[in-house]
Amino acid sequence: MTKLENPVLMATIGGAQGLRGEVRAKAYTADPTALGDYGHLHSLDGRSFEILEIREAKTVVVVRFRGINDRNAAEALNGLELYVERDNLPDEELEEDEFFYADLEGLEALDDQGISYGTVTGVFDFGAGDLLELKGPGKRPVLIPFSEASVLEIDLDGGKITIDPLAAGLVEDPDEEPGIVPDKPKKKK
Repeated sequence: MTKLENPVLMATIGGAQGLRGEVRAKAYTADPTALGDYGHLHSLDGRSFEILEIREAKTVVVVRFRGINDRNAAEALNGLELYVERDNLPDEELEEDEFFYADLEGLEALDDQGISYGTVTGVFDFGAGDLLELKGPGKRPVLIPFSEASVLEIDLDGGKITIDPLAAGLVEDPDEEPGIVPDKPKKKK
């Protein structure tokens, strides 16, 4: 059993594939078939998984792990998230403006006036684009779009991101009257 100090999510296991113990997995790596290049994968409960075979299949990869030899064992893994230690990820391959999503967690979200909107507590993708979750003391978490319009600057060394609260949907536009929805153009008959 291995307890990770700084885990980075690499994949989520979906359903079983076939009868030999293979599983479908959603990989969060640039090259999905490189999932095994970072060493053994680990679950948060301490289990370790060694990839024996991996191949692409449409939007997922099909993986066979050591010790998972039949469909029942594969089905038991459904929904399991797999991680690697942050130190196993190659920093030297990143461009100057590239980073891992895990590096964003813990950064303070500030506007250009220095007003804090909370700390990044997660990065999510529900299918329509990436979202950052911000959580402030005594506040409920909020999701903002992770776009160039909303997130103006990322300063990993400074431990902060600069956001545009209006583009992020955190404040209302002062030029709009509250509660008034602009008229939609009417169609000609």
